Amino acid sequence: MVRLTKIYTRTGDRGETGLVDGSRLPKSAPRMAAIGDVDELNSAIGVALTHDLPEDARAQLGRIQNELFDLGADFATPGPDYAPSEMSLRIVPSQVERLEAEIDAMNADLESLRSFILPGGDPGAAAIHLARAICRRAERSAVTADADVGLNPTGLAYINRLSDHLFVLARWLNRAGAGDILWKPGATR
Repeated sequence: MVRLTKIYTRTGDRGETGLVDGSRLPKSAPRMAAIGDVDELNSAIGVALTHDLPEDARAQLGRIQNELFDLGADFATPGPDYAPSEMSLRIVPSQVERLEAEIDAMNADLESLRSFILPGGDPGAAAIHLARAICRRAERSAVTADADVGLNPTGLAYINRLSDHLFVLARWLNRAGAGDILWKPGATR
């Protein structure tokens, strides 16, 4: 269990931060950008949860928020061994599979897309669309960090699948896609 008794440590005052194994790296490192973007995504989901959402959507987002902390810990754990252990919190395939099952269940209720959709609609759906866009940025940061230091491939799959999940959830919240705002290419020419 994590126990924080002091919030500031002053150890990062010179632009470095610590990883799970105790090693330090610059706060500007690609790994830290990925961890920071995952944290921002988690915060965006927290904002989305302030909206009036159905209980099943709230439950999904609550699980996802917890898993995003797991993902941050995973990305902050150096090394080529991506197996979870008592000392290494890692994203595992069953977490990706659960996202896929939730996507499939929500998608079954949706009408097929006839166009790309614009972010918006119901306030909760609009907040989820924003979280989805942040998720895409977090994924780009994670891919950059992976090229630099190597990250857990299952963690990369998780964040990729999560952006799909958030897209489908936003559509589902927009009254099973009926409230989607369709893109009209060239409509203002």
